[in-house]
Amino acid sequence: MIDSQKAALALLHDYYAVFNSGDRESMLALLTEDVVHEINQGGAETGREAFRAFLLRMNACYAEQVEELVVLASADGSRGAAEFYISGCYLKTDEGLPPATGQKYRLRVGAFFDLCSGKVARVTNYYNLQDWLRQVGAFS
Repeated sequence: MIDSQKAALALLHDYYAVFNSGDRESMLALLTEDVVHEINQGGAETGREAFRAFLLRMNACYAEQVEELVVLASADGSRGAAEFYISGCYLKTDEGLPPATGQKYRLRVGAFFDLCSGKVARVTNYYNLQDWLRQVGAFS
């Protein structure tokens, strides 16, 4: 394995470890200043401050942990991918979504990354929104 690939894998493991720890400032420190965040079934936001605002909303509405993490990286360390389960609790109603009543959920998630100079420059997340809606009782 090439050193740049090892570094990329370590970065992705660190990214999810700090996510699980709840240390959002350490998570933000792993991002480039102009990070691009492509939101599942949504738009793209650019910049660390936009990502900070996203995390604040997520922290208010959801309590989540990454489980069964698998990460991959290109040989040159410039791209990465992750597959995992997110286990969560829907704490507070998120705008445009069903009412939150503490519903538990577990989803398979895929994430894709651009990596640059030891930091995350782009993260794109995908999960099955219809499955999440079923799990939180949107479809009775």
